[in-house]
Amino acid sequence: MTSVRMDKWLWAARFFKTRSLAAKACELGRIQSNGQPAKPARDVRIGDMLRVTNGGGDFQVEVLLLGEVRGPASVAQTLYRETEESKELRLKVAAERRAMKQFEELPAGRPSKRDRRRIIQFRGRA
Repeated sequence: MTSVRMDKWLWAARFFKTRSLAAKACELGRIQSNGQPAKPARDVRIGDMLRVTNGGGDFQVEVLLLGEVRGPASVAQTLYRETEESKELRLKVAAERRAMKQFEELPAGRPSKRDRRRIIQFRGRA
């Protein structure tokens, strides 16, 4: 096996929960292979540099092994190596997100009827 479909590899490497979510991320331009936007059917080869943007953050990885079958997480982590810059950036963003929670003011209770009407008007539903 010299190459694997992009969506299959992303699914097997556990970046996405389903293969269809991996394909949708490719279509939305959230996956880049060697600096180029990747389609779901694009071939992944050993040595490719991928940039993956998903709910967990922004990953920059090098493909080490190919896999079509989704296995345990310990096996999935052997398929790629994340760059040091990517790890540092993700940790920095996570720390900033935690710090922002300290300053977030949550409302004391449920919104009143007047507040709900303002929220609905602000969202443009009425």
